[in-house]
Amino acid sequence: MFPMHAETRREVAASATQLFDYLNDHTRLSSHMSERSWMMAGSRMTVALDAAKGQSVGSRIRLSGRILGLPLSVDEIVTECERPLRKVWETTGEPRLLVIGPYRMGFEISASGAASQLRVFIDYALPSGPITRSLGRLLGGTYARWCTGQMADDAVRHFSPSNALQDSEREEPV
Repeated sequence: MFPMHAETRREVAASATQLFDYLNDHTRLSSHMSERSWMMAGSRMTVALDAAKGQSVGSRIRLSGRILGLPLSVDEIVTECERPLRKVWETTGEPRLLVIGPYRMGFEISASGAASQLRVFIDYALPSGPITRSLGRLLGGTYARWCTGQMADDAVRHFSPSNALQDSEREEPV
């Protein structure tokens, strides 16, 4: 069903529980989609969450927006959520995307001393339309690696010692 695969592995300076709680917030996890970037052709997508905020099995997540004037959307459902080790979600229906089709995506965390090992992955199929399928063959792998890399690198940045120092420098003196 998902013949293509991409993943990114990183060491993150956080406990498994801290890292899971950070990644379990889909507004953070999808932030690379909601900010304008060259990979999004200067566009962005909005994230809509159900009452469970996409944080438990059965929760729903919807991303929608326009890229190069074309309407895009994808509906996802959380299929696995094993705090603090693993979370998986996948598309429902036929996504309206340019370079990837249906997918299953997630992250796995394992403790590694004071840090954690993070693996963000996506298993996906090419889009079904003739033009988008051709775009997928050309750019799908690049996009999938960018997406998993953005999620993993964002977690690394969030928990980096320099980020913690900057946060503490912003606090008001008592």
